[in-house]
Amino acid sequence: MNFELTKEQLMIKEMTRGFAEKEIKPIAIELDRESKFPEEVFKKMGQLGLLGIPFPETYGGSGGDTISYAIAVEEIGKACGGTGLSYAAAVSLGSSPIYYFGTEEQKQTYLVPLAKGETLAAFGLTEPNAGSDAGGTRTRAVLEGDEYVITGEKCWITNAGYSRTITVTAVTGKDSRGKNIISAFIVPTDSKGLSVSSNYDKMGVRASNTCEIILDHVRVPKENLLGDAEAGFKQFLYTLDGGRISIAALAVGIAQAAFERSLAFAKERVQFGQSISKFQAIQFKLADMAMEIELARNMVYKAAWLKDHKKPFTKESAYAKLFASEMAFRASNQAIQIHGGSGYMREYEVERFLRDAKLLEIGEGTSEIQRLVIARQLGC
Repeated sequence: MNFELTKEQLMIKEMTRGFAEKEIKPIAIELDRESKFPEEVFKKMGQLGLLGIPFPETYGGSGGDTISYAIAVEEIGKACGGTGLSYAAAVSLGSSPIYYFGTEEQKQTYLVPLAKGETLAAFGLTEPNAGSDAGGTRTRAVLEGDEYVITGEKCWITNAGYSRTITVTAVTGKDSRGKNIISAFIVPTDSKGLSVSSNYDKMGVRASNTCEIILDHVRVPKENLLGDAEAGFKQFLYTLDGGRISIAALAVGIAQAAFERSLAFAKERVQFGQSISKFQAIQFKLADMAMEIELARNMVYKAAWLKDHKKPFTKESAYAKLFASEMAFRASNQAIQIHGGSGYMREYEVERFLRDAKLLEIGEGTSEIQRLVIARQLGC
């Protein structure tokens, strides 16, 4: 086994880190305080090719692999968790379904501008009554002539306020067992009857655009059906498997930021005549943080490698997402403890890391759902 990154992966790591340090990190506190989406930052990301890393050049992408993309998510998330979340959602949830399941015409029409960063992508799955129970989707799509008429509501949808299109899941019928058939549709955001609002006051990832979507008899051409009409459920499960890799990478980035801040603070903070980094209690906290971050990062890379090599990765992506998200919360919590009273203050930023990390235990499948996925993969 070779654990070294390739030259291309190292180049992406260095480029993304430099960009994040220069363009995102200096404004991260402001973005969080004002719950402000960094639109100009995303325009620059598009120009750098970051929004198209895992897609072929024929579709406006950079032709990179999943590991390269995970590295970029980590570096962006290290600077700002909210920006990292919107970046991850744009690529893994918004653009990827079109790449994996779209027709050639759909890819040329919708994926190319997404990969080039001309607009952002959004994926509308969650509903007020369909969270962990995604099969409980109530949004309906009825075929009338050459159009589908979609009616329903979606909540907590990332990037919808800055997207030209939203991929929306909806029930289109019943199968032989009487269960809902869920299909996916590409819905332009300027469609009549579609309204997008962003009124959430969130605990964390406040730089990320989070929206509620109302679809009131929205009409889309039947050509906007994404993939197999009867395989929408399987399609979004595959999409979520890939998305969990990016959420795990984001968790690693936040945890790495918490660790680096804590290590620097521990070396500078003097108590009882010496820096607190000399005290075993602090050393043990830092050692645990460093170890768990490395373990999580290796899990992310393995899941990404499996995906790139067309091997099963459902279990491994759940491993990575579950461990990394819970690890990021632990690391951020310990970072606050190491900082003491200063850690409770916004200016030191570690309290933001904790608030941002918490969402990662919930989004893209809660920790409880990840354990169910793993158990089923084990044959339980």
